[in-house]
Amino acid sequence: MTDTPISRFPVPDLAELPTDIRDRILAVQEKSGFIPNVFLALAHRPDEFRAFFAYHDALMDKPGNLTKAEREMIVVATSNANQCQYCVVAHGAILRIRAKNPLIADQVAVNYRKAPITPRQRAMLDFAMKVSARAHEVDETDYDTLRSHGLSDEDAWDIAAIAAFFGMSNRIANAFSIPSNPEFYAMGR
Repeated sequence: MTDTPISRFPVPDLAELPTDIRDRILAVQEKSGFIPNVFLALAHRPDEFRAFFAYHDALMDKPGNLTKAEREMIVVATSNANQCQYCVVAHGAILRIRAKNPLIADQVAVNYRKAPITPRQRAMLDFAMKVSARAHEVDETDYDTLRSHGLSDEDAWDIAAIAAFFGMSNRIANAFSIPSNPEFYAMGR
């Protein structure tokens, strides 16, 4: 697996990247102990790298009613539906760590309906999956269901935005042939 290219597109040398991007990548490497392949692959286009991670951070790192683990559940469930191995593996690792549960990511990825999650989380994932696969069918009853589980319209926005953003991310990772880093597989287990 170490001989697998990081992307089907050229991957820039870290030393040649703009300072802000290089600093971001090095900070991630310092925190995790490795550089996730998606960072190196997307660095091929610096302006798009900046925009991608700015929106990622706005969705995934903000305070709110959804926990960081719940945000990762959305990514794992919808990424599995989109057949994105990179995102299921990478965000599955983050989910295991944030949920402090070594089994949850696999359970959510395979079939969240059978996973040991709360009814609120099930409603959240049902909505995320609908947005991911059939957004044109979303209607007021979907928002009513979320409200009945204590999720606000602002939470619905977050759920939909995360599902939609990672739909794009899933397609990029698949189209660019970005493999999962081997380090992700053991994280949080």
